[in-house]
Amino acid sequence: MSSVIRRLRDGETSIRQLAAHHLNRLYYSLRNPDGYNANGIDVFAEDWDNLLILDACRYDYFAEQSTLDGTLESRISRASATREWVHANFTDRQLHDVVYVSANPNYRKVADDIGAEVHAYVDVWRDDTLVGEGNTVVPPETVTKHAFDAAEEYPNKRLLVHYVQPHYPFIGPTGREYFDPTATLNEVSLKYDLTDGRLDRAYRENLDLVLDEAERLLATLDGKTVVSADHGELLGERVRPLPLRAYGHPNGVYVDELVKVPWLVHTRGERKKIVAEEPTDRDEVDDQALEEQLRNLGYVT
Repeated sequence: MSSVIRRLRDGETSIRQLAAHHLNRLYYSLRNPDGYNANGIDVFAEDWDNLLILDACRYDYFAEQSTLDGTLESRISRASATREWVHANFTDRQLHDVVYVSANPNYRKVADDIGAEVHAYVDVWRDDTLVGEGNTVVPPETVTKHAFDAAEEYPNKRLLVHYVQPHYPFIGPTGREYFDPTATLNEVSLKYDLTDGRLDRAYRENLDLVLDEAERLLATLDGKTVVSADHGELLGERVRPLPLRAYGHPNGVYVDELVKVPWLVHTRGERKKIVAEEPTDRDEVDDQALEEQLRNLGYVT
């Protein structure tokens, strides 16, 4: 059952609210007929040897909390949700100079359908060090481990490393104590009183966890490394044109909180000598396990 149908059944939302959210999304889609944010960057056209993606990381929170060594700028993302970001950046591209290490299964879900191909893809979410009760999510240190392994195995490839955090579920102390890990962030906003700053604390704790791991990679990876995000997060802001309070990251809504992302540049040692080569054989994946992990992150598949 989709989250929308469940919320209607349980009386947590109304047809009027859903219609208003749909109209906001329609406002942006009519201005972007290509199906993504036309003002956003093509991440593969940017100059980097290693790109670390912090899922659902807002620029303003990153700028306030990060102590990472490097030059911080901002970029505009092509998307306000991960699958939209994958479509906007990977469609019909043979990226044979890229190794993609990801804890978010959205690329694996749609790669064949959109004609996307990378040299190698590492399904980090299949690792056995997942955390959570009633839900599982890849902790950032597991992603870092796989990133180190990939950097050693593929020294002449661009390395794309995709963390889950600060994306919900929250795995810091506030998140573990107060929030249901099986709900989406939008559902959480309907279940809890978020006026006490609890949501802000939980999001910041998730961000701190992943920043610590990004720091480990910056200290080790050779070449030009960029720390960025696929999209941001709504934490109760009102979106436009209809001023609804919103949570999470609905696709197709291109407000600053969702599309303005960090772009921190750090260079260590020599630049990589990048070589494109034919893709490696891709492991088979259990479709049921893939769908379950997507649901764990709040995606309706």
